[in-house]
Amino acid sequence: MTKILKYLGGLLLLAGYIGGAAQAADRVELEHDDLTLVGHMETAPGSTIEDGVVLMVHGTLAHGQMEIMRSMQDLLRDAGYNSLAINLSLGQDAREGMYDCDSTHRHKHEDAVDEMAAWVEWLKGEGAERLAVLGHSRGGNQVARYLADQADPLVEKAVLLAPQTWSEGYNAKDYESSYDTELAPLLEKAEALVDEGKGDEIMEMDFIYCPDTRAEAASVVSYYRDDPRMDTPTVLGETSIETLVVVAGADETVTDLEEKMAGRVDDEHIEMTVVPGSDHMFRDLYLYDAADAATAFIGWN
Repeated sequence: MTKILKYLGGLLLLAGYIGGAAQAADRVELEHDDLTLVGHMETAPGSTIEDGVVLMVHGTLAHGQMEIMRSMQDLLRDAGYNSLAINLSLGQDAREGMYDCDSTHRHKHEDAVDEMAAWVEWLKGEGAERLAVLGHSRGGNQVARYLADQADPLVEKAVLLAPQTWSEGYNAKDYESSYDTELAPLLEKAEALVDEGKGDEIMEMDFIYCPDTRAEAASVVSYYRDDPRMDTPTVLGETSIETLVVVAGADETVTDLEEKMAGRVDDEHIEMTVVPGSDHMFRDLYLYDAADAATAFIGWN
């Protein structure tokens, strides 16, 4: 019966998105470092911010109302949890939607940590008395860095959905595979510019998911240098907050997460669960399993 209800619920949820009938979360704004940050707040029936909020961070060049984030907010709401899905600014004012690849990239991977901290302060100012954080893909790594570097005492739990992994040499291999271009000369140029105090100089290149675009040298260094902290299991070794890592069992994007987490699950504050058959985006009914695991782990209701 539970599987049938999940199936019917999934069809209704999907139909709502296709028909544009899904209820929109409340849009909220925050001023931070001369930029307007945008978030979308979903409040569970009969609940208030004081009851607690799950702060949610999306993946690479995406946004807080992409399908996985929007659907997760709905499932959290139905389970009685409030949530705030933020749009990382990526250097743009009041950014909404997917990042426009025609725009010059003036953002760094680590910018997300300060923006998360700013949103946590905002939530505290709105009366939140307990917090959890949730990140997907690259956002999972950024959440882990927040836990290691700036976690507020109100943050009780963290859930990472298919968080980013990294290994030495990965960036160069992936860049050449994606763009048939060697990364090393571009990275060397960017690092030299940063060392000369010219990190804001623009380079024309393929960048992340955007071919034939432009990026500041400092952005190139941030995303492409060899950095062990791009590996989420490594960062989790620096944290102490209780964290659940949810592995997508058929993930073709982050393919080595379960293997890498083998060295972390013995840590008292780390748990791992696998959603068999799920792709990286937890499409279809697999998100129900991820949401069930998340709410059981957070355990507020």
